[in-house]
Amino acid sequence: MLYLGELISLAVAMLWTISALSAEIATKRSGVLVLNVWRLSLAFIVSSLLLLFTTGCPLPLNAGISAWLWLLLSGFVGYFLGDWCLFNSYIVIGSRFGQLFMTLAPAFTAFFAWIMLGQTLSWYSLLAMFITLAGIAIAITDSKSTEDGSPITTKGILLGIGAALGQGLGLVMSKIGLDYFSSNLSPSELEDIGYVLPFGSNLIRCISGAICYLLWYFVSRSRKESSRVPHLMSITHDRKSIIALLITLFSGPFIGVGLSLTAVQFTAAGIASTLMATTPIMILLPSHWLFNQPITIRSIIGSIVSCIGVSMFFLF
Repeated sequence: MLYLGELISLAVAMLWTISALSAEIATKRSGVLVLNVWRLSLAFIVSSLLLLFTTGCPLPLNAGISAWLWLLLSGFVGYFLGDWCLFNSYIVIGSRFGQLFMTLAPAFTAFFAWIMLGQTLSWYSLLAMFITLAGIAIAITDSKSTEDGSPITTKGILLGIGAALGQGLGLVMSKIGLDYFSSNLSPSELEDIGYVLPFGSNLIRCISGAICYLLWYFVSRSRKESSRVPHLMSITHDRKSIIALLITLFSGPFIGVGLSLTAVQFTAAGIASTLMATTPIMILLPSHWLFNQPITIRSIIGSIVSCIGVSMFFLF
């Protein structure tokens, strides 16, 4: 089918838009800790079932110790620290601006790949970083940015930057872990199960993230502020939270990830990544419908400029 990879990439961007919006709903109703304990636990179960069906084993035991260590660390940085910032940013500034700040993730990825992997940081990458930052600056300096018409707060900005930093660093760590995973397999094993390696790697990251959130949840419940942390089972009594949780799970870390891997098989990785990065533009209208966030010329221009900056990381 003509342009199949491009169409799948746009579908991924739509899924990530849906995931961000549903995550904002679930976070505001159930809290960051409760939502992420359930989200990562269910993602682990679904990924285990996928591995069991495709490889006969529910865990990637053949990944090797080095791969497990790097992927567990990646889960701590990406799923725990990064997603904590991201989901809290949904509460403070909304999913629209949370996703806009996530366009900084490729910049952080390039930076940490330069430090940890020795990859070249070209002037194209530096220019792309500058353009991405310029787009975000245009959007967040709008005098009517948030739902109540107030400007973006410093807390919201720091949470957005922290989310992008966590994803960027976590991605580089995931690559290192995935490389160790691949090198630990024989050529025949790699040919047979190579297509599920990203899902097996993601499963290990989910283990790390779920354990961290569980520990933090129990520590928070044992303190005086336990009244501010909803009970873990409270989400099961809220139909809207359950629906939002399931939509977040399948549209983001499961189906969204799977389709993103499929897209690069049918089109160039740069084109696929660029189309997937259009989420900040796609989210403008639904965030207005769901959360009454104002759409201004400045916010549209800022989102477009930021997406142009992201595309430069992949197309040059």
